[in-house]
Amino acid sequence: MMETILIIEDHKDVSAMLLECLVEAGYRAEISATGTDGIKKLREHSFDLVLLDLMLPYKSGDQVLRELRTFSDIPVIVISAKDMVGTKIDLLKLGADDYITKPFDLGEVEARVLSNLRRRSSLRKKEQTLRYKDLMLSKDAKSVFLGERDLEFTAKEYAILELLMEHPNKVYTKANLYETVWEDDYLGDDNAVKTHMSNLRSKLKRANPEGQYIETVWGIGYRLFKV
Repeated sequence: MMETILIIEDHKDVSAMLLECLVEAGYRAEISATGTDGIKKLREHSFDLVLLDLMLPYKSGDQVLRELRTFSDIPVIVISAKDMVGTKIDLLKLGADDYITKPFDLGEVEARVLSNLRRRSSLRKKEQTLRYKDLMLSKDAKSVFLGERDLEFTAKEYAILELLMEHPNKVYTKANLYETVWEDDYLGDDNAVKTHMSNLRSKLKRANPEGQYIETVWGIGYRLFKV
């Protein structure tokens, strides 16, 4: 699957240059010109990496980073004209994964993006077993156990559950789920997502009538119940 990168940068020339560089390197890329729009996209869609400017309208880069880390652990590369050691240390403590100083070389940006995506992929390969409450999902075996009971799901039901368990604090919209699981553009028809989500919840309920696993966040989407 082609990796998708969000560029949060208010300078049009810089964002256009980054977009062209990433697309030519084989990535999908989108642009947000404000911190507010950037965090909205991050909540509503799945991205594999973020390129984040610090000086943004409405919501600063460090505010975006702080909020992002409450629901996602995707790699964030800060790109900023601020070249102070203290600034870099503070951002790394906030959850940034890397830091590039403006003006920058596009070759360096591409190399840093590739390095962070490889590191992320390597970590994910090591995390082949996901656990949540009494649920255990094995990525290798494509199986799900609730306690000692082996549950049977369709491929799409399994993919939805795997996505939720990989990011237990993230709220997924119907559009977000559809685009990630079905790997297609969401055109507003949420019947497929609602049907598969209903079936998934029913199977979990039958296996453990007292358990609570997936909650609806009204007006937004779905996530795992907070433990």
